[in-house]
Amino acid sequence: MSVEPSLVRSVEALREQVDVWRRSGLKVGLVPTMGALHEGHLTLVRAALAECDRAVVSIFVNPRQFAPTEDFALYPRREADDLAQLALAGVQLVFMPPVEVVYPEGFATAVTVSGSLTQGLCAPFRPGHFQGVATVVAKLFLQCLPDHAYFGEKDWQQLQVVRRMTRDLDIPVAVVGIPTVREPDGLALSSRNHYLSPAQRETASVFPRALREGIERIEAGDPVEAALGAMRDRLAASGFSPIDYVDLVDAVTLEPVRSLGERPLRLAAAAWLGRTRLIDNWPVVTGAGAR
Repeated sequence: MSVEPSLVRSVEALREQVDVWRRSGLKVGLVPTMGALHEGHLTLVRAALAECDRAVVSIFVNPRQFAPTEDFALYPRREADDLAQLALAGVQLVFMPPVEVVYPEGFATAVTVSGSLTQGLCAPFRPGHFQGVATVVAKLFLQCLPDHAYFGEKDWQQLQVVRRMTRDLDIPVAVVGIPTVREPDGLALSSRNHYLSPAQRETASVFPRALREGIERIEAGDPVEAALGAMRDRLAASGFSPIDYVDLVDAVTLEPVRSLGERPLRLAAAAWLGRTRLIDNWPVVTGAGAR
């Protein structure tokens, strides 16, 4: 039997409840989301519940991480369904603030992570996005002050930006990355997948397959540029357009890499299928573990 989580919409109510837990010596985990929850989000929730005594899930569609041409108005909002799923999962507290609580009148502060983390991959195609992410996550961390916060590895660049922001600002939160949850055909779960038509959804399965094929070529010793080019050709031939990027990067700094070594790497891609932008990434085995 599920128990309805407490729902709060103000920072004061959030802090009051978390403070009660802290005074009881309980560990608190936070899962920041934009709602429209799916199994990927619930995997984060289960990790929080497994590692912490109490779990807080925030649901906030952050306008500051959407460019004017992006889908803020259309982004799915399913409050009742989200709350029902979180009740079944056993979440104790849901923080669902309105925009004016997060960004009150006169709000004039932004958190910017500079350097290689916000120069490549998605950054050129989504100007201002990572500033919006860093700003809202910094606020959520300071509003809730959790012990741990959970993010999916599908948004690998976002995860690295949040880790750097947290480290640089000395925010006492452990940022935990959770492996990507996928459909049986390999497509990474995303709230935006519902935009795909049935035919596009079938085509979308090519996206993770192309990444896996690229990894196999790279790990087998093919030149990196040749493997990346083959991936782009595979996606283009399947109807993906435009292809924003296909790149092999250092997993920590996100700097482009063209030769293998001992450092961890990620093969990352973003491409459009109709009006839906798909992103994904996979780890690449390097050094002694490479084939």
